[in-house]
Amino acid sequence: MPCEPSEAVVRIKRLRPETDSDIPLPGYMSEQAAGMDVAAAIENPLTLEPGGIALVPTGFALAIEPGHEIQVRPRSGLAIKHGISIPNAPGTIDADYRGEVMVALINLSQKPYTLQRGDRIAQLVLARVYRARLVPSDELDKTERDSGGFGSTG
Repeated sequence: MPCEPSEAVVRIKRLRPETDSDIPLPGYMSEQAAGMDVAAAIENPLTLEPGGIALVPTGFALAIEPGHEIQVRPRSGLAIKHGISIPNAPGTIDADYRGEVMVALINLSQKPYTLQRGDRIAQLVLARVYRARLVPSDELDKTERDSGGFGSTG
């Protein structure tokens, strides 16, 4: 039996309604989508050269409930078809941030890629946040892996 999805309120403010009303606000593209697609609020086409990074405006700001974050993740279609990703994926929008949501994009392909106004460029995923209470300790529990690092488990 499927469980009911939980919901948190996220307030959204369009920052430039006089010029960006044609840019869709973030939205879920299917009934069970985890992420909301977000669009580029750029005035002119933006070409990302191979290896290039750009900070792309979205035209909105958010008010996220305390105890939550919004993760900014790549769109799989852009990544697979065009090599467009997010260099700090997943990016985090903290609950106390009120500035414009900006998306860092990187072109990992060998060809230039041009973004158009209104293109869907990323997805936003709401997540709960658990804050850690760090406790200084002289000893840590031993584990089978112990201090084995990258690649140590095969």
